[in-house]
Amino acid sequence: MDTLSGHPYNENAMRQFLPALGAALVLSLAANPAAAQQSPPRDPFFWLGEMNKATTVINTDEGLLDKAMAPRLAAGVAKVIHDGNQPGAKRPATVITFEPLLIKAAGEDITLLHAGRSSQDMHATYRSAILRDKLLELADQLNITSASLVELAAKHAGTIVPNYTNGVAAQPNSYGHYLLGQAAGLARDAQRIREAYVRIDRSPMGTTVLNGTSWPLDRKRMAQYLGFAALVDNAYDASQISSMDQPVEVASIVTSIALRTGNFVEDVMTQYAQSRPWILLQEGGGNTYVSSAMPQKRNPGLLNDTRSDASTAVTLAMGPIMQTHNITPGMSDPKDVKQNSAMVDSGISALKRWDRVLKAMVISPDRALEELNSDWTASQELADVLMHKYKLPFRAGHHFASEVVSYAKSNNIKPLDFPYDQARRIYADTMKDSKYGTDLPMSEAEFRATLDPVAIVKNRATSGGPQPKEMDRMLKEAREQLASQDKWIKDRRAHIRDSLAELDKQFDALAASAPKQ
Repeated sequence: MDTLSGHPYNENAMRQFLPALGAALVLSLAANPAAAQQSPPRDPFFWLGEMNKATTVINTDEGLLDKAMAPRLAAGVAKVIHDGNQPGAKRPATVITFEPLLIKAAGEDITLLHAGRSSQDMHATYRSAILRDKLLELADQLNITSASLVELAAKHAGTIVPNYTNGVAAQPNSYGHYLLGQAAGLARDAQRIREAYVRIDRSPMGTTVLNGTSWPLDRKRMAQYLGFAALVDNAYDASQISSMDQPVEVASIVTSIALRTGNFVEDVMTQYAQSRPWILLQEGGGNTYVSSAMPQKRNPGLLNDTRSDASTAVTLAMGPIMQTHNITPGMSDPKDVKQNSAMVDSGISALKRWDRVLKAMVISPDRALEELNSDWTASQELADVLMHKYKLPFRAGHHFASEVVSYAKSNNIKPLDFPYDQARRIYADTMKDSKYGTDLPMSEAEFRATLDPVAIVKNRATSGGPQPKEMDRMLKEAREQLASQDKWIKDRRAHIRDSLAELDKQFDALAASAPKQ
């Protein structure tokens, strides 16, 4: 015969013993705050326990559960949760494996809690709750990495570097401006997380299988106890449609983050193809490693690992999409908690490594400026100034600038060394058949200043450009956005924490209300 703390396992023993056990467990936690503070993982077992606690409290208050029986049933729920929280204990993840533990702890009466419930709505509920937690973890790391981007941008607001399009040096820019552009992309991902969170932070609990129940369950109160902000309104949607949408939507966010990570890494990696890069990783600390055969090489291991993490995230994010493809509504294929959690974790890992990259980067402003002055990335400014100041059509000025670049490259002339007389000759040749005159309207000093990459960046007038005034504005706004996002994360976590604490308060009071034996 099975025994429980010396009592024979039968209904009479349970009726006498469990209320006292429930009270003892509550009093034990109250007397041992350290034990109470050891938070169990918020896995399926945890949420199944919370749903059973909430059901016990709510249905007792609503008259759906015998008030005289409720403390004993609460004690049974408390025992199952307590046992599952012990080191190395099994933590069942399904209703059909959790319920036998309840029956063993409190007898068949405890199945009264299951009236109006189903594994469909209960599993949908814990999937939403776990994915909700994971989104907050992702949002947290996204904010950390974004903050590193923004602070590095502030540090390099005045560092002028070449930017590239089509893999070719295109124009001079502030490196800080480039980094703020990267941060802006992550800010959109943060927005997507907030928007997805609203759709995931809805309780399916109480919808049963797909069309509700004849039991008048208080779905709103259940949602409040479990920390949800709202309900999934349509009972069919709750476990058949919405629960399939959620991992697919989160997968799109993880994909976006991973693609940004990979794009950034590849942009940095292009520097490693040069003999004298203007951007490198600080050597050591796992950032780089020496080639086994070529002693001169310092391979960017951290960049490789970050790119690999990003690729893994994209791979895992394809899972829910493929698993949702061509199945009937409600099937379990895309809903696996471990797989979907691993998908989000892969996005977090990519962001963590990206953050390490940002902290390991060594940028040489002098080498970057040398790179700019060795090429003609400032040539568009010639066309812009001729149009803005001298009313020459852009295409005509563009043609002139292009001819200057062609001559310079064929004669191996750098921008700062270009002969002014040759500029005048080329202008005259380019404009000989036009109505705009053949004399270059720029003085030699103006011509040379127009090709200065530092001056070009400082003199930009576009809203959102790299000029100092706009950089100051965008840095301020980026920091404000990060602070707002941080508050949003903290507020959501606090809401869940406070909701569960209120449930504990009500449940513990119910479990402790049994007469002492």
